[in-house]
Amino acid sequence: MLLAGLATACAGRNGQEGQGEEIAQPLEQKLPDAANAEEGNAEAETELEDEPGDTDSGQPEYLKVLIEMGVPVPDREVDFEDLKENVNEDIYAWVYIPDSKIDYPVLQHPIDNYYYLNYNLDGSYGYPGCIYTESYNKRDFSDPLTVMYGHNMKNGTMFAGLHKYEDAEYFKGHPYVYIYTPEKLYVYRIFVSHEYSSEHLLYRQDYTKKSEFEKYINRIMAVRGMNCNRAEDVEVTADSHILVLSTCMADKPDNRYLVQGVLLNED
Repeated sequence: MLLAGLATACAGRNGQEGQGEEIAQPLEQKLPDAANAEEGNAEAETELEDEPGDTDSGQPEYLKVLIEMGVPVPDREVDFEDLKENVNEDIYAWVYIPDSKIDYPVLQHPIDNYYYLNYNLDGSYGYPGCIYTESYNKRDFSDPLTVMYGHNMKNGTMFAGLHKYEDAEYFKGHPYVYIYTPEKLYVYRIFVSHEYSSEHLLYRQDYTKKSEFEKYINRIMAVRGMNCNRAEDVEVTADSHILVLSTCMADKPDNRYLVQGVLLNED
């Protein structure tokens, strides 16, 4: 099925990543022939497998790994061909967090890293923009560190839901981020959520050097604060692949709120 329709989305450029303000009346967007985001999420949540499924040999290896780990796998599909043809050709992935409004296509503009900070799916200018990555990242999620941006909308859409991870109970109860691509489903286990500066995490950084990536991991592990939550039992090493979901903070325009996960089903 075509995944849930879009509702609305303040993120911005991180160290170019953002303006911290919130918008009172964001522009609404919807995908063709799709339900609204809240209805789509409610439906999808009922389709999550609560128990490990069948490890039939016909399953792709990346799904077998998840099933063997006991990770719930949503029973859903994304029609990327339709999305690229009828919605926006820059769509290359879909991000989904169960029991949240985070259920959106992910875009990357071919020449302008900040385009989808200010432009919508239909090419119109203004909020809510789109969920997007920059050209510092490959589209196959093979980089050691992938950073995904989204506005922190006042109505709770786009990446505003990341702020729910400031609550320790929500953090414990919502440990997975699902990334759909035409090739496979990537599942990330959230290991930390925290406030951070507006430093651009990718600019002039070469995380393919393990020494540099280790420095990043050590820096993140050292972050403390009242709205910081951490899963101490999740292993993160210089061989890991990390996904960072980034949005702004309404009361601290120079800071960002980050939710970080480690990839479970490595190739």
